[in-house]
Amino acid sequence: MKILLAITLLFVQLQIFAQKCPTASLLDKTEFKQQIENKRIQLVDVRTKAEFETSHIKGAMNADVLKEEKFKNQFAEYNKEEPVYIYCRSGNRSQKASQLLCELGFKKIYDLKGGYLTWE
Repeated sequence: MKILLAITLLFVQLQIFAQKCPTASLLDKTEFKQQIENKRIQLVDVRTKAEFETSHIKGAMNADVLKEEKFKNQFAEYNKEEPVYIYCRSGNRSQKASQLLCELGFKKIYDLKGGYLTWE
């Protein structure tokens, strides 16, 4: 009985968390470009420093999601009420970044569908 109750409580907590932290909205290349063009926005490349230095979207800052603690610290100065636009190489790491940003309190997160590979 106690195990069933514990599982039920865990399930309820996970549902509440999922409602508070939905995944980022995926935007295709055209939508992403339109939304970041000529605007002062929070644009973040979540790839490694080496990947970022090779090539990146103009105006992006780099925050390597694989270095989780440093990643979280980099967002201390960001406005949590303003949208954050993120991308990685193909879309996998940006999903993780989206979850971390949500946990940090960011409300509007937009992810480049297919990642930087679609941008080039």
